Amino acid sequence: MYRNFFKRLIDLLTAAVGLIILSPLFLVVCLCLIFANSGKVFFCQARPGKNSKIFKVIKFKTMNDKTDIDGNLLPDVERMTVIGQLIRKTSLDEIPQLINVLKGDMALIGPRPLLVEYLPLYDNQQIRRHDVRPGITGWAQINGRNAISWAEKFRFDVWYVDHLSFCLDLQILCKTVIKVFKSEGINSSSSVTMEKFTGNS
Repeated sequence: MYRNFFKRLIDLLTAAVGLIILSPLFLVVCLCLIFANSGKVFFCQARPGKNSKIFKVIKFKTMNDKTDIDGNLLPDVERMTVIGQLIRKTSLDEIPQLINVLKGDMALIGPRPLLVEYLPLYDNQQIRRHDVRPGITGWAQINGRNAISWAEKFRFDVWYVDHLSFCLDLQILCKTVIKVFKSEGINSSSSVTMEKFTGNS
């Protein structure tokens, strides 16, 4: 009953209330990013959701669009702005995803939505992470976020799908708050974001 009805109801109510309460902070971040990113506030990207259905995830834009002489984007670490680094450290970049939750693309808790290009690379177990809506935070996030390997991340995601419950979601939510205050696991060992997944071979 929780998985099929109450989880979605709680997501809707929490996202709506959250956006209202956080609206002053939302506005302040928008104003800061207008100056930091030449007017570009949001980062929107296609991601696979439940049953691999594609949707556009919405985040605050923490990196600029600077390129090299060949027109290729510079490495993430070189494009991260000062305000963007602060926003990522405090996880404020995730706030716009409450809009995705309201739309039904995402849940508050679930496997993080990854890149569309990863879909053909998953094995039969890993693809099961798409049996539920992706989340703003999840079991993998409170167990290492970007500081763990892809294999570990996928194991945590599939474990969550198999054990989804109200008590587990509440546990994840509480531990997420602690992680945010400690700023743990935001970066991988060699990058400001997670390295790309290249398959299991």
